[in-house]
Amino acid sequence: MKPWPYPLWLAHRGAGKLAPENTLAAFRVGAGFGYRAFECDVKLSRDGEAFLLHDDTLDRTTSGQGSPAEQDWAALARLDGGAWHSPPYTGEPLPRFAQIAAFCQANGCALNIEIKPCPGEDARTGAAVAREAARLWAGAAVPPLLSSFQPDALAAARDTEPTLPRGLLLDELWAGWQEAAEALGVVAVITNWRLMDRSLIEQLHARGWRALVYTVNDAAVAERLIADGIDGIITDAVDRLGPGAMA
Repeated sequence: MKPWPYPLWLAHRGAGKLAPENTLAAFRVGAGFGYRAFECDVKLSRDGEAFLLHDDTLDRTTSGQGSPAEQDWAALARLDGGAWHSPPYTGEPLPRFAQIAAFCQANGCALNIEIKPCPGEDARTGAAVAREAARLWAGAAVPPLLSSFQPDALAAARDTEPTLPRGLLLDELWAGWQEAAEALGVVAVITNWRLMDRSLIEQLHARGWRALVYTVNDAAVAERLIADGIDGIITDAVDRLGPGAMA
């Protein structure tokens, strides 16, 4: 396999439990616990701005409502993305993708970007996020890893910026996933941790793919996966697991 430039531990959505997920505040908290690799979700506004948000709607994690794909960035930028979490984060804005890129590069952090399209936006989002990632990391020694559950989004990313590394996300081992991963030219497969064991890791490695898992919050599970040869662990438990607490 090719050398793997990413750290073993990745903080999920920043430090998305200790601070509002997918915000600069969450990234700062994660970095404070020694994390040098992060995972986040990126989607598009109506006018094509790439920004961080997990859900298909604004309702859970912002002061807004409805689909972000139906609003321009100027409106989304005014939303409160922190008050839902806890009072100290009231007023925390949704970050533009470019802001997260600047944070990661200034602090020497790697990034796994989950391309998270709103419904019907797979190809548009995959292409736009890949194009923006290539621009933001131009000349960087370690490019971001683009991942998605949506093969069409990854295919658009591949076609737009073929040199950026890609990973297929799997919540189940659906029929044909190996063929899809091969066609997408992935460097990694990222599964729900419950699907991953030594046998699957060996199968992935035999194909030249790295094996990553989400979202591991239990030390015993992490220790088992590390012993089995896992290449990356995405976690919410940044205060209990990770570079400062485990190998």
